[in-house]
Amino acid sequence: MVDTNVPEHCPGVESEQAGKSNACAGCPNQAACATAPKGPDPDIAVITDRLRNVRRKILVLSGKGGVGKSTFTANLGFALAHTGSETEPQEAVMTAAEEETVRQVGVVDIDICGPSLPKIMGLENEQIHQSMSGWSPVYVQDNLAVMSIGFMLPDKDAAVIWRGPKKNGIIKQFLRDVEWSDLDYLLVDTPPGTSDEHLSIAQYLKPGGIDGAILVTTPPEVALQDVRKEISFCRKVNIPILGIVENMSGFVCPNCKHESSIFPATTGGARQMAETMKVPFLGSIPLDPRIGKSCDSGQCFMEEFPDSPATLAFQGIVDQIVEQLP
Repeated sequence: MVDTNVPEHCPGVESEQAGKSNACAGCPNQAACATAPKGPDPDIAVITDRLRNVRRKILVLSGKGGVGKSTFTANLGFALAHTGSETEPQEAVMTAAEEETVRQVGVVDIDICGPSLPKIMGLENEQIHQSMSGWSPVYVQDNLAVMSIGFMLPDKDAAVIWRGPKKNGIIKQFLRDVEWSDLDYLLVDTPPGTSDEHLSIAQYLKPGGIDGAILVTTPPEVALQDVRKEISFCRKVNIPILGIVENMSGFVCPNCKHESSIFPATTGGARQMAETMKVPFLGSIPLDPRIGKSCDSGQCFMEEFPDSPATLAFQGIVDQIVEQLP
């Protein structure tokens, strides 16, 4: 039986024990770490300088795949970038003061093997461009930019078959070589789990500060048990937890508004888990079949269906995040 109270820690690639300690046994990167140059990674200082004008950095995590984490990240990006104006963009005339209050938002997709943000955010056929100052992210709108390996694949069905070091390298490039400019929020969409990508993003961003993590789950215990591991991960690497979001918490009929439980919360759901684990609970987002349709068409669900119970729930969660990180 594994003793979860005495975790095995990776010594870090810069350590003299890298690839040699007991914690390294069985790691696929053991040989690479043992032979790699030791000492602090000089690129971390470059990344910290590159992101010096990013005010807030937020990780979006999930213990298990299929809980809607990328959908949540995309809609969070849309919501934070939204100006709040009800005027159509072509008719809008903003004052200088209003322009200063428009949030600048960037989204980094580090789900290297399953990059879905280009599709969800309506950028599926876009490509990355390079300038003298580095890679330019792809813009959904003037104040919302995205970087994903999905923009670099030869076709949308191409598989990324990479080991850890190569995945970590592209994550480093997304942070070191992209010209993000001034941002109010940088959202990082991560793959499920607590592995290479998560350790890398924590290592690269922590010197410049990570403002917090948002954990996305669904109500069943099979999803919650993996979120508990994610909470443990955040605490071990000292990443603040902004809160837990329960996605797909029930189905609300678009016509009669009646709510049905599709995925029963057999152990109390995310709210009960958050209370037990002593982390904030940000709210529940009900199922709406139009969310999937919006993702497939690359549209912002919240703008397309502003009166949906899911939109109202989502907006309440966004308000809490903005309140926590003013």
